[in-house]
Amino acid sequence: MSRIFMSRNRGKRLHEVSLSDETIERKIYPVRGHNVMLDRDLAALYGVATRVLNQAVRRNQERFPQDFLFVLSREEIMHLSQIVISSEIKHAPNVFAFTEQGVAMLSGVLRSRRAIQVNIAIMRAFVKLKGAIAAYKRLARRLNALEQEVGRHDKDIRAIFNAIRHLLEPLTKPKRRIGFLAD
Repeated sequence: MSRIFMSRNRGKRLHEVSLSDETIERKIYPVRGHNVMLDRDLAALYGVATRVLNQAVRRNQERFPQDFLFVLSREEIMHLSQIVISSEIKHAPNVFAFTEQGVAMLSGVLRSRRAIQVNIAIMRAFVKLKGAIAAYKRLARRLNALEQEVGRHDKDIRAIFNAIRHLLEPLTKPKRRIGFLAD
């Protein structure tokens, strides 16, 4: 679903900014077991420079514990640079990664009308992502259960075939005749 936000540029003119769920979802990456958004992507969505966003975060460090925000290592940056289209990430000295809680905390630091609207859209994207992950886990559990059941049925079918084969085998001992032989 697309949302349209009104935003002011430096000339104080209002212009519309369209923000789709897909746009936000493509900017959420798995890092260190968390789904995170990078400072550059958030700054672009909020309509501010990355430097401005990071300054606001540094001024409010007590609001961002390590489970809300962490600095990516050089290896993580290089790995993400293969996924992220922007080449500027490779050369960045620091890249902040915001978890869902960190993004929520940004709404208290960045107080513009656009920041509030973008934050709401991002929170909805995280909720949608959690729902997709939960559905995937349920599907994986059902698939495992089905696989085990098919395995049990496979064993049962093999036992049936073995029993049928056993019944079809000719008897190895000749049958003894019962009764008297007439000459």
